[in-house]
Amino acid sequence: MIRVAVAGAAGRMGSTVCDAIEGADDMLLVGRADPQLGTTLGQVLSECQPEVVVDFTRPDTALPNAMICLQAGAHVVIGTTGFDPESLLGASGANVLIAPNFAIGAVLMMRFAAEAARHMAGAEIVELHHPDKLDAPSGTSARTAKLMAEASGGNEPPIHSVRLPGLVANQEVILGDVGQTLTIRHDTTGRESFMPGVLLAIRSVGDLDSSPVVGLENLLF
Repeated sequence: MIRVAVAGAAGRMGSTVCDAIEGADDMLLVGRADPQLGTTLGQVLSECQPEVVVDFTRPDTALPNAMICLQAGAHVVIGTTGFDPESLLGASGANVLIAPNFAIGAVLMMRFAAEAARHMAGAEIVELHHPDKLDAPSGTSARTAKLMAEASGGNEPPIHSVRLPGLVANQEVILGDVGQTLTIRHDTTGRESFMPGVLLAIRSVGDLDSSPVVGLENLLF
């Protein structure tokens, strides 16, 4: 059994992650860290001794949380975006996997967009999220833009951010060329869509050959 703790456990994503871990046959949820629950990550690490910590907190706390986990020898799976992953380069003690998006369909969308960018003249990205999302542009759109630029050898496409009630997480990549357009879109209607990717990351983070690793695609392809 993999001993797992969740930072940000009282949030919408964190509570969904807790439910998914409790439903997994090979995992044991040993701790929930969240100010709303009156438990700190330090307390969970010392009292519960998790092997893996899943972080869905805030951009300003994800990095210090990761450093605390690494010092304690716990692997970290980070779903929080809005901070620089390169800040973790050289950190030792355990492994870190950072995924801007855990939905398998979103990872496929990013891969297809990168491939299409090699063949189309231009592109722009529109990302749409709920109004409580703290970072704009989203980590998914920033990752998509980077992958597209790397694939095409050009500049990163512009990103347009929309924040409205009723949305969860949506993104479309619109590519254009002479006399044609191509739209690649992924829509998330429920946070449960992220859970297979989160569980895959928990199972895989301890076996990474290098750290930190950014992107769930590194576990899929």
